[in-house]
Amino acid sequence: MHEAIPPDEPCYTIGVVARMVDLHPQTLRNYEQIGLVVPRRSEGNIRLYSQVEVERLRKISRLTQELGVNLAGVEVILHMTEQIETLQFQIGTLRRKLDAFEDEQS
Repeated sequence: MHEAIPPDEPCYTIGVVARMVDLHPQTLRNYEQIGLVVPRRSEGNIRLYSQVEVERLRKISRLTQELGVNLAGVEVILHMTEQIETLQFQIGTLRRKLDAFEDEQS
């Protein structure tokens, strides 16, 4: 039986990721240097990317190549997207608490 790899499990090397997202490894290093992605490091100091980071790199690629957004803009967009996702999670949590409270009151 195959167990699914968790999306945040670092398991792809830079060469594999570069092929997956059709970017040069040096571009990935540059993205790391400016903080757009933060791959983990193996004990041998090899960069390891997770599926979450691969998806983030695909988003960065779409923003830069298809939409012409510069890297400073990409950074702002990614940060705002993360904030929106956090707020949506918090709203969902509050809704569930409110629903539970209303159920108790009925």
